[in-house]
Amino acid sequence: MNLNIIHEDDTLLVVEKPAGMAVWKEGPGEGKTVGDAIAEQFPAQLALGEERRYGILHRLDKDTSGILLVAKNAEAFSFSQKQFQDRTVQKKYLCLVEGNVKEEKGRIETLLGRSSGDKRKQRIYLPGEPGSAGKREAITEYQVRERYSGRSDSNESSDSKRYTLLEMFPKTGRKHQLRVQLASLGHPIVGDKLYGFKNQKTLAGLQRHFLHASFIKIGYPDGIVQEFTSELPEDLKGILHNLQDHGNKNGDIQ
Repeated sequence: MNLNIIHEDDTLLVVEKPAGMAVWKEGPGEGKTVGDAIAEQFPAQLALGEERRYGILHRLDKDTSGILLVAKNAEAFSFSQKQFQDRTVQKKYLCLVEGNVKEEKGRIETLLGRSSGDKRKQRIYLPGEPGSAGKREAITEYQVRERYSGRSDSNESSDSKRYTLLEMFPKTGRKHQLRVQLASLGHPIVGDKLYGFKNQKTLAGLQRHFLHASFIKIGYPDGIVQEFTSELPEDLKGILHNLQDHGNKNGDIQ
């Protein structure tokens, strides 16, 4: 399967990463990765070497879909990587979370580090908390896009059936950042098996967590600033349409 390319020029490849494909092989059993696909589809990228991940500039979790940037040459890689380090790259994600997020918009500032209880997971640390020394700052802003009442076909309270579609704007790029921070607020991403509530029910038809990288804005070496967008995939659109049939209707979701 070839990767879907949103845009290509002499500086960047803009890849639309599918859900279910890891970006880079981190252990046995990963299957075909985005890195493998890039090597097959764009053999010239091999010149950048594995140390530059064939030009891949950032990561998305395996079950997250959306925009992934790949530098076409060493100069573009260094120039773009510095923008990520300096936090000047603007990113937006769309996610559906459990519950009714009360504030229309907000900012989440935490420390983030690996969980001692489960090596697969990250966890939130508070400043001064035992074990918080050396943990990395994680900052995310969010805005409510839509609210859904959900189905009312069980004995659960109406509040427990609500869902909120959020636009997330990460200012830092920590591993699992959005997933951990939202779970810590009591609003885990729908379908997230790692950070979701115990015995959390998944919406019918949802085969992965509802998280999509929908927008990115980055500068080029010549001073031009480019913006790239990715529509919500059909599987996630279908989930929202099902919810809209039982609640609000607010036009097409992009």
